[in-house]
Amino acid sequence: MSFKTDIEIAREAKKKPIQEIGTKLGIPTEHLLPYGHDKAKVSQEFIRSLDGKQDGKLILVTAINPTPAGEGKTTTTVGLGDGLNRIGKKAVICIREASLGPNFGMKGGAAGGGMAQVVPMEEMNLHFTGDFHAITSAHNLLSAMIDNHIYWGNTLGIDERRVVWRRVMDMNDRALRDIVVSLGGVSNGFPRQTGFDITVASEVMAILCLSNDLEDLQKRLGDIVVAYTRDKTPIYCRDIKADGAMTVLLKDAMQPNLVQTLENNPAFVHGGPFANIAHGCNSVIATKTALKLGEYVVTEAGFGADLGAEKFFDIKCRKAGLKPAAAVIVATVRAMKMNGGVAKADLGAENVEAVKKGCPNLGRHIANVKSFGVPVVVAINHFYSDTDAEVAAVKEYVAAQGAEAILCKHWAQGSAGIEDLANAVVKLAESGASNFAPLYPDEMPLFQKIETIAKRIYHADEVLADKSIRDQLKAWEAAGYGHLPICMAKTQYSFSTDPNLRGAPTGHSVPVREVRLSAGAGFIVAICGEIMTMPGLPKVPSAEVIRLNDEGHVEGLF
Repeated sequence: MSFKTDIEIAREAKKKPIQEIGTKLGIPTEHLLPYGHDKAKVSQEFIRSLDGKQDGKLILVTAINPTPAGEGKTTTTVGLGDGLNRIGKKAVICIREASLGPNFGMKGGAAGGGMAQVVPMEEMNLHFTGDFHAITSAHNLLSAMIDNHIYWGNTLGIDERRVVWRRVMDMNDRALRDIVVSLGGVSNGFPRQTGFDITVASEVMAILCLSNDLEDLQKRLGDIVVAYTRDKTPIYCRDIKADGAMTVLLKDAMQPNLVQTLENNPAFVHGGPFANIAHGCNSVIATKTALKLGEYVVTEAGFGADLGAEKFFDIKCRKAGLKPAAAVIVATVRAMKMNGGVAKADLGAENVEAVKKGCPNLGRHIANVKSFGVPVVVAINHFYSDTDAEVAAVKEYVAAQGAEAILCKHWAQGSAGIEDLANAVVKLAESGASNFAPLYPDEMPLFQKIETIAKRIYHADEVLADKSIRDQLKAWEAAGYGHLPICMAKTQYSFSTDPNLRGAPTGHSVPVREVRLSAGAGFIVAICGEIMTMPGLPKVPSAEVIRLNDEGHVEGLF
């Protein structure tokens, strides 16, 4: 069976001028900064004018643990936004921007798929409006200013061995994980060991996504701890006097980007932290703006609910004062079969028993999201190879968990294929059943917060951490950072730290390899297992097939 590729479908889109999309939301043309004809930034002045307006209802779209079979979380987010508009609701979509690293690696883009896409697809998955480049530049300006301060006399007394601020770039490059800088003699500075993270793991990315306005942005940037003195006194970004220049570089990037779906419905695409190594959510400013402009806001959190949804609830909602009305968990029959032990090559054959065997992964995500007090509905993202018996097995299992599973065909049919889910979401959201509360209180000790996530969300027996890590957490508590939430950096493929352990494992341990203080963003990062904050390219990267065709169009993006 032959299907058009996502990029072919996107290229045929009948886009409207971005000013028309803004008009749908009541955004005057003078408050849109166009980037071409089909994308624009929304002015800070207009956003400030929305203060006092009533908020719409916030819907989170999350998913089971990702598998090579594909789940379609962003596709479902876009489809649900279109579906809500189709049934007469004023809905706005809020998703993250795509990182170049996965685009040229193996994961692909972040614009949805099939008939449920946000466009312009090529620009969104490449340079877009330059936000990631601005974040990269601001981050590395701080890096340069730290080394420059040390070079010109080091009046702050920075211990070169205790510079904790790494550099970033928006590309997968394992060769840069651990490097030595300033080699080559006196004129190049003082050699020291450091490394690169990918831009989406940058604290500057997290800060931009959690800031309410430019003033908040500059304060948070100033709060970044970049190094320590020999007596372990922290050195802040504001001590280096980089926060003002960094804010200047980020002033346009702070403005949310407005684009449209294939069905010409509005979508804010802003910010892009990964959920496996960062907090994995669309920006607070975009989400809050959308809530003032729409009856319903559909947003996503990265990867599976064990990472993205937990961080959405415990970090974003906690810090921004957001209260989700309902959550959608995306699953596929194919992924259930993979969790049930079926090889990718055999997914096309009906296997109801494997579906049943794989469903506990979905069941644990349902229970986890419910534990935050948020009502749940399951979206079965339909593939043409799914059989009625397999779909029925998923529905029966979900019903036994006290939730409803709805078959969705938005990939092939757009909004017409997801009306049932849209109606179910409205029913849940308007029932007032949401009683949202974070997983742990602010005052809980930091290590106990890590244990709470590991035991209650991952169903681990224990957290393994060296004394040095526990002592570091206690030191941060003594320094006034004990109230911060935890951002777990962990493989997205499993509830455990072993990416090959599918299903709903129990009895495992969560080893914490390193902890990092993100004082500006306002959380502690716990790096678990073998997760890397700078990914590498696969053996056969997508970059090998991305090219311009004879008409000058991009091919190979997905």
